[in-house]
Amino acid sequence: QLQLVEGGGGSVHPGGSLRLSCTASDFILDYYVIAWFRQAPGKEREAVSCISSISDGSTYYADSVKGRSTISRNNVEKVVYLQMNSLKPEDTAVYYCQALIDGVNYWGQGTQVTVSS
Repeated sequence: QLQLVEGGGGSVHPGGSLRLSCTASDFILDYYVIAWFRQAPGKEREAVSCISSISDGSTYYADSVKGRSTISRNNVEKVVYLQMNSLKPEDTAVYYCQALIDGVNYWGQGTQVTVSS
């Protein structure tokens, strides 16, 4: 069964940066929209960013991260990255990678991002 695996989370000070990664076991994500969501304690899961298939490459960013984040694909490594800069305490959350493939939603296990001084 397809598994999405996130990485790159951690603890940083305000203003710091992190690069989150999303890979898939035994599957190539090139042809699908890949999205990043996040869920902070006590809050609903929200969409952060997404990137369309390799043939299109268009991107979307939530207003909360626009200008501070960049989503991209590494076509050689078969990884989708979310580069996050100028991190704020309100960015603290578990970040999830998501893919909709053949009508089925797949989620990773999440990676924790903590921003605090």
